[in-house]
Amino acid sequence: MIVVGSRGSQLALWQARHIAACLHELGAETRLEIIKTTGDKITDVPLSQVGGKGLFTKEIEEALLAGAIDLAVHSLKDMPTALPAGLTLAAFPEREDPRDALIGKRLTELRPGDRVGTSSLRRAAQLHALNRSLVIEALRGNVDTRLRKLDDGRYESIVLAAAGLRRLGWVDRIGELLDIEVMCPAAGQGALAIETRDDGGAAHQIACKLDHTPTRLAVTAERSLLATLEGGCQVPIGAHARVHGVAIDLRAIVASPDGQRVLEGSLSGEDPVDLGRRLGEHLLLAGAREILTA
Repeated sequence: MIVVGSRGSQLALWQARHIAACLHELGAETRLEIIKTTGDKITDVPLSQVGGKGLFTKEIEEALLAGAIDLAVHSLKDMPTALPAGLTLAAFPEREDPRDALIGKRLTELRPGDRVGTSSLRRAAQLHALNRSLVIEALRGNVDTRLRKLDDGRYESIVLAAAGLRRLGWVDRIGELLDIEVMCPAAGQGALAIETRDDGGAAHQIACKLDHTPTRLAVTAERSLLATLEGGCQVPIGAHARVHGVAIDLRAIVASPDGQRVLEGSLSGEDPVDLGRRLGEHLLLAGAREILTA
């Protein structure tokens, strides 16, 4: 029996059950264990103001290390780039659409003073850069909670990851998919990470069978860039990699929260770790360090 750990949100449970079903097809028996994380407990403060890393992973990783669960399913974009000793990312299943989505008014329909809801500094910074007259307001809660707040008229639009909407069957709510060049996604957005102990045990061995090589190459490049910039999931950094055969194209942005400064860069290479490091160093030399320090 493999015990699968997950947060209790609707999306997290969908993801955990999806992976459990994949494991079942490989012949594994599974049981789901719901774990409440620090990020789940703090619901009235923007995540960028909470501080600290691993807001949605710390308690789950503690359960893994204690042997209370055997395997954890995460949204990769929520994961810090450094893992606790004894744990490893055993698999990255094939990635869903990494783009951000507008629900409500489309970009061209938004007018000065319109309210756009997002919990992400990265999204807010890029929205400010696109249209400085918008009012960007903090938006927390599960996907269904955020949609309800939009439907209640508190915002003209909200921004969510397209992947979560697709997984939950809410594609029809998407008003506009934002091109990567318009809104650079978070590193790892749209990808799941399966985390296990690095003991080579049964959970690790079977999880490895769910790994998708192009996804692993892409997200490894994105997370290498994030590690080089020493940024977590709550800072205004965007990164997206595309894999073409043996080549990886990596694009990234670092933006000031008000959108006044947006640094962009892109590089290609074959080694994902080296590629992310080189592009990260390029952005730091171009002024990213000052933006991130501020």
